[in-house]
Amino acid sequence: MKQTKSRLLTRRQFTRTMARAAAALSISPALLRGQNLNNKLNIAVIAAGGRGGSNLESVSSENIVALCDVNARNLNAAAAKHPKASRCADFRKLFDRAKDFDAVVVSTCEHTHAFATMLALQHGKHVYCEKPLTHNIWEARRIREAAAKAKVATQMGIQIHATENYRQVVELVQSGAIGPVREAHVWVSRAWGWQSEAEAKRHQDIVWVVERPTESQPVPDYLDWDRWLGPAPWAPYNPERASGSYSGGWRLIRDYSGGMMTDWGAHHFDIAQWGLGMDESGPVEIHPPDGQEHKVLTYIYGNGVPVYHMFGPNEAEVPLPFSDKNRKVNGVLFVGDKGWVEVNRGYIKSFPESLLKEPLTPNEMHLYDSRNHAANWLNCIRTRRRPICDVEVGARTITVCHLGNIAYWLNRPLKWDPVKEEIIGDDEANRMLQLPMRPPWRLS
Repeated sequence: MKQTKSRLLTRRQFTRTMARAAAALSISPALLRGQNLNNKLNIAVIAAGGRGGSNLESVSSENIVALCDVNARNLNAAAAKHPKASRCADFRKLFDRAKDFDAVVVSTCEHTHAFATMLALQHGKHVYCEKPLTHNIWEARRIREAAAKAKVATQMGIQIHATENYRQVVELVQSGAIGPVREAHVWVSRAWGWQSEAEAKRHQDIVWVVERPTESQPVPDYLDWDRWLGPAPWAPYNPERASGSYSGGWRLIRDYSGGMMTDWGAHHFDIAQWGLGMDESGPVEIHPPDGQEHKVLTYIYGNGVPVYHMFGPNEAEVPLPFSDKNRKVNGVLFVGDKGWVEVNRGYIKSFPESLLKEPLTPNEMHLYDSRNHAANWLNCIRTRRRPICDVEVGARTITVCHLGNIAYWLNRPLKWDPVKEEIIGDDEANRMLQLPMRPPWRLS
């Protein structure tokens, strides 16, 4: 497989990029609760069960003034801990009382992230949105544009961006410790539910194939099913369809999710983009596996660096600098002319091993240091600084994930313009950048 040598950002360019990242946000003083930085923020929480419950807990040091969930059981459980908070089932109605809160935490299912986040931005509210940011690329572009206009503090729920081992690896890469980067590898599962038997058969070598639930069952009395579906096509209720399980459920149904490519991919492609200095850009070519030059899905960036999407039967044919092949551990590997570094949630490895034993000097690159993702967002609301992983980063990262899915689905190479944010010379592929919305839902 072709491996092009290319240099990343120069030291001067990197310093300029990080200066922008740390620059103060032009947040309107009216959006802050006062000059006393010890004042608690008033926060509304959209979706309070599952991951939403964890996100609620992470901001519980503030005033939780509003709770919203289509599942009454989740809503009541959260209300028991925050009895003074108002309650509702429809997040669109939540904003009728927008004057009551300063910031919003969005933890709905993937297909409604953009709609809840957009309403918050349009009302000038600071937003923390669980990953992945959006269900398609068009939504990501709209959210990024709205955030730039709103000038509020936004944070993507990509918690590993605030984890020390990932930051250490990116610092090593950006400081030139492994030399010019030749390639990067991202291990992320491709679990997916396919639309047809033919589609499943074509992709059975690279995905887990599951059947879409079709059996209609009575809607539980505690669930507002129509609001759960939101902009997605109407479908009969089935407990698997609404389940948040990683072995089934909505993450494996295209109407609601991009599968593990967008779920876990939002984490690890984020690290690849960060390490390559591409937080404000993206790849220019995407090649699905072709059994010839491209053994696995391959992204090519404008500087010539390839990023390989691993997992699957062909990954053993992709050369690695070590013998540990065919692993089933999500992670990221950067390979340079002078060595390599690999990271996942459980470990960090390098060659030579001395890279991890020799701390960076004060004159080397030191990245934005955030040890608590939610706390970083809350602090940036107060200080008017840019959070470590705002929607600009989140939008660019999820675009990479969606582009990979489109290349898989169409089974052909794509040329991507990261400036215009369009696929070059492929009308069918461009139509897949946006998904239809069930009336009366719209992202305005």
